[in-house]
Amino acid sequence: MPPDAQDIADEDRGVVYGTVADEPLLLDVFRPPARAAPRPAVVLVHGGGMWTGSRADMADPARELARAGYVTFATDYRLVEAATGRHRWPVQLDDVQRAVRWVRANAARYGVDSGRVGAYGWSAGGQLAALLGTRDTRDDAPALAAYSSRVACVVDLAGDVDLAAYTRSPALDEVVALLGGTPEEVPERYREASPLSWIDERTVPFLVVHGAPDDVVPVAQSRRLVSVLRAAGVEVEYAELPDAGHGDLTWSRVGPAVLAFLGRHLRPAT
Repeated sequence: MPPDAQDIADEDRGVVYGTVADEPLLLDVFRPPARAAPRPAVVLVHGGGMWTGSRADMADPARELARAGYVTFATDYRLVEAATGRHRWPVQLDDVQRAVRWVRANAARYGVDSGRVGAYGWSAGGQLAALLGTRDTRDDAPALAAYSSRVACVVDLAGDVDLAAYTRSPALDEVVALLGGTPEEVPERYREASPLSWIDERTVPFLVVHGAPDDVVPVAQSRRLVSVLRAAGVEVEYAELPDAGHGDLTWSRVGPAVLAFLGRHLRPAT
């Protein structure tokens, strides 16, 4: 633990941040010790292709960020059911956008500065985190109408930013189940799901990390994202790890770069 790290004062598990069709949406909160000045926050989004995984997968980085002075929120979102087509895209985006808006609506409760909220995601969670930094709220939740879902900065670890690039099974089958068709059948859904479609001068700063030998999400996905961000004049830092597979982007590998990036954009000490 770094010498300036803090203990975690509180972990609040299974907090309901919304309900859709009687289905509760849950997140876990990790907080450093309370202080007079509000702290920045980070919303963490798990991977799993949007059909598996849970907020528990983000517990380690959420705790490490809390020790570094951030209030962290590891969030669930509805997972697509491939057999039935239930929970198809874009409910996953609606859920994580709702989570960010809920954090802002509850900023006073958790000691959060609502102007300093970042997103951190791995794999499919990286795709969703990237969308939190590139586009505005898609779904209208009246109770949260006053709160934006756009974050101040994004950490994207090996995110799928171009689902149309998958042309072989099993990855293609998973994408078709999520989006309800092939790129030829539902091109608008592929465009909507890609952060590349939304990058413009309002896009927030990005840290992108990817392993060169990744055989699950090809490194070409992040290379293209970085290229498009730079072409749009967006601040982006890119780290390509020569020996990291898809599951190797653990906190021990990415933590120093993440803390440096978030420290510049969210300023946890202030």
